[in-house]
Amino acid sequence: MKLTSIKLCNFRSFYGVTPEIILSGGDVLNTTIIHGNNGSGKTSLLNAFTWVLYEKFSAAFASGEQLVNKRAIAEAKNKQAVECWVEIGWEHEGKRYRVKRACRVYKNETDFEAGKTQLTMWVGGDDGKWYFPPQQPEDIINQILPASLHQYFFFDGERIEEIVRSDKKAEIAEATKIFLGVEVINRSIRHLGEAKKSLENELKAIGDSEIKQLLRQQEKIEREIESITKRETEIQQELEYQQTFKKETSNRLRELSAAKQLQERCQNLESQKEANKEEYKKTREALKKIISARGYTVLLSETTAQFRNIMNDLKQRGELTSGISREFVNDLLKTQRCICGAELHAGSHSHEHVKIWLDKAGSSAVEETAIRMSAQVDEIDKQATAFWEEVDREQARINQLRQSISQIESELDNIQERLRKDANEEISSLQKRLDEIENKVDELNREQGANQQQIAHFTTEIEALGKQIAKQKLNEERQALAQRRINATQDAIERLTEVRNRQEKQFRLQLEKRVQEIFMEISFTPYIPKISDKYELTLVETTAGIEAPVAASTGENQILSLSFIASIIDRVREWSEKREMLMLPDSSTFPIVMDSPFGSLDEISRRRIARTIPKLANQLIVLVTKTQWRGEVEEEMADRIGREYVLTYYSSKPDCEQDYIELGEERYPLVRQSPNEFEYTEVVEVQRDW
Repeated sequence: MKLTSIKLCNFRSFYGVTPEIILSGGDVLNTTIIHGNNGSGKTSLLNAFTWVLYEKFSAAFASGEQLVNKRAIAEAKNKQAVECWVEIGWEHEGKRYRVKRACRVYKNETDFEAGKTQLTMWVGGDDGKWYFPPQQPEDIINQILPASLHQYFFFDGERIEEIVRSDKKAEIAEATKIFLGVEVINRSIRHLGEAKKSLENELKAIGDSEIKQLLRQQEKIEREIESITKRETEIQQELEYQQTFKKETSNRLRELSAAKQLQERCQNLESQKEANKEEYKKTREALKKIISARGYTVLLSETTAQFRNIMNDLKQRGELTSGISREFVNDLLKTQRCICGAELHAGSHSHEHVKIWLDKAGSSAVEETAIRMSAQVDEIDKQATAFWEEVDREQARINQLRQSISQIESELDNIQERLRKDANEEISSLQKRLDEIENKVDELNREQGANQQQIAHFTTEIEALGKQIAKQKLNEERQALAQRRINATQDAIERLTEVRNRQEKQFRLQLEKRVQEIFMEISFTPYIPKISDKYELTLVETTAGIEAPVAASTGENQILSLSFIASIIDRVREWSEKREMLMLPDSSTFPIVMDSPFGSLDEISRRRIARTIPKLANQLIVLVTKTQWRGEVEEEMADRIGREYVLTYYSSKPDCEQDYIELGEERYPLVRQSPNEFEYTEVVEVQRDW
């Protein structure tokens, strides 16, 4: 999971819709810094991530039930709904995701009533459109980064030491087992045991289906499909109208001399983008065809090697010879004349001498077949080599097109941003109108994608109903099948148990070693982290060859906790690349979002952590105060920053003391006087010339 953006609306101190916060996730510039004073909304921003993904909050997040911005509620009319939402985007395994969690409160005369939250997810397709996924959003999120692990990647740095407290060790054990794949295997064993019991208790017969009920369900689904199809026609008409509107607006913008050059460049880039997308689609299809047509050849290497071994064995035993064939010798005996002219009468010396060759000669038919098969086997091996070469070539082309599309989109964003901020109000107005059109098109595309998914889902349901309608009673073969399944289930349980026992010890020792390396790199104490066979994380010291637990300080526990999280990411990434583990999260890339991670640490530890974490984490988002940032932390992290933002807090206090932070050569306000009686926070992007 690589986080790409976050946007908030009326979430706690953030009034209205914030600008989209773009999060850095490059190989080198992988760090995003967000500055803010205490109380400005840093903890709210941290919890915005956990709320939208898991509907959970950190321990320091007070009044978690009061999410909606107070100013938005105060300005609403009686019985009016006030919406609060957070939307984040991320990339994972080559796919783009956007997820939005929203809630509403309904204002009354004396108070307000909160409604239920709603989670919506979109997945980006190769065609640039957004679709609703076939799975539940919660299931997809938990496959990528399980909810039980979120506290190790989204955390309050000042309270991170809590994960090594005695009452938290059970949680560490379970979380570590999930990462190492042990918990996945344990669950598999439990599920197999339940499946075995279910099979053992399976009924020997199934009653007749309720045909009428199934037909009614089928008719209802067909009506749903008809309704969605009608809506699809309306969406297509609206899309055509929006495209026409977009073209007219673009032409008007191009007619303005000040914007003509930029707009023409935009259109050229759009054409290049569409061409690249079409080429990308064709390349993906070509790759599918290659795999479909010749993918089987890479699976036959063992079979072709076995064939050659058989051929060599036959030759060594003399059962496959070359030279005189049995058919030739039989013809000589049948005609009773040798090629030398001698008579071959039965019982004669010459006849017996030629007859001996029947045992020595091979069959010409067998030899021809063997030669033909050998040529075919050689061709299979050549095709396997050619298959990998073609796959590598197509994959390289796909990556090249992805990079080209990304560069074009980046340049388009830059040009459009310049047009939005143009001093000419007509130019900026036209560009904003284009933005509105694009947003409308995006919404229609999302709805269209969701409708297509629903139609596909309903079609599958109709097919399933058709099978149910035609279904007959269970026969005796089902009983035999159930018994075979029971035997296979028991065999799988025994094999998985052996795999778990072997891998558990190996991975635990490797993880412990990496925790020790990182802890010693950060801490100047002689203590050694240990992970017990129950996956409990402790700190020990060695005296006279005897290990004893250490009563670690808060700072040491913070370092230990950060070392644990960093080592988890580092080990998981390595194990995943080597395919050495069965892991529930199906990726080795994880983000870390830290709120105030350096508060109670000494200068040396702060410097070492600031130097180490950006190197180990795939993506780092740090929320810091001015005092936490200045000095050694800024020095160590400066070269890793890809994006930087300031949270400007508007105080309603009449005599509030304003505050600023200097970043680069600019001063950015941290605290300002509110222009009204409400307090709220704005997000400001830092512009640096690195």
